[in-house]
Amino acid sequence: MTQMTTRAGAALAPAAFGTMQWGGSAEDAASRAMFDACLAAGITHFDTAHVYTDGASETLLGALAEDRDDIFVATKAAYDRPATPDNLRHSLQTSQTRLQRDMIDLFYLHRFDPATPLEQTFETLARMQSDGAIRYIGVSNYAAWQVMKAQAVAATFDTRIDALQPMLNLVKRQAEVELLPMAQDQDIQVCAYSPLGGGLLTGKYAALGAEGRLTRDDRYAKRYGPEWMQQAATSLTDIAHELQTPAATLAIAWLRRHAPQVHPILSARTVEQLQPSLDGLTYEMADDVFAAICDLSPAPAPATDRLEEA
Repeated sequence: MTQMTTRAGAALAPAAFGTMQWGGSAEDAASRAMFDACLAAGITHFDTAHVYTDGASETLLGALAEDRDDIFVATKAAYDRPATPDNLRHSLQTSQTRLQRDMIDLFYLHRFDPATPLEQTFETLARMQSDGAIRYIGVSNYAAWQVMKAQAVAATFDTRIDALQPMLNLVKRQAEVELLPMAQDQDIQVCAYSPLGGGLLTGKYAALGAEGRLTRDDRYAKRYGPEWMQQAATSLTDIAHELQTPAATLAIAWLRRHAPQVHPILSARTVEQLQPSLDGLTYEMADDVFAAICDLSPAPAPATDRLEEA
């Protein structure tokens, strides 16, 4: 995999922290506490985006990171606007100001833009790299064929895609079919978002009247609505109770063991909510527990098997 480093040259821990809730459901004091807790746990990779909390996420991260060479900052562009040269330049300039950084460590395309020629997009990104405005290029929410198409175009401008950000967790495993094998083949680092399934895998929704993304956001409610996913979360919580370990710790530990090449992007509203996920990074999961958790969700058929069946 691509060995991304901080500007100081240090390797990144096998996890990142996502600041999507900073400036929104996570208050400033809580955000600072989580920032400090991540550093104490060895995490120096912080992920944000131009559109998160109307810019408050980037602004708060910029104030905390203080342009330090030992902090790795990733942000994203072109979610609500096309990935045109003008839009990318404007987004980068805005993010640089908010983040108080002339150089962004990792600059993602937030999603695939079918309307803008990839040649225009990646020529712009290559120029940003050569100008020293960004260090690494990433793509988020891309299908495998879209990554490969973009990678081929990037090569014509003497650059490449270094990072990929898909969704991956115990009940959302589609990335295993093509994205993970492709990333390994292409030497692309995978940083997975929603490792706790929007809170589903913490077990909190088992409590009557519990609120969170699954109750407030129709997209999350639909994404994690299938009954088998709800049952998997309930069974994970049962295992957690038996082990006297938070379900979130088991969910993160399972992902780290199941796909050790993947860096999960942790997130939370408070440091108390974050701690079980941090503990999952170092939790030693017994073989029988790992097998039991694997049995809670169906493994997607490999792409090669699908071709043979056809």
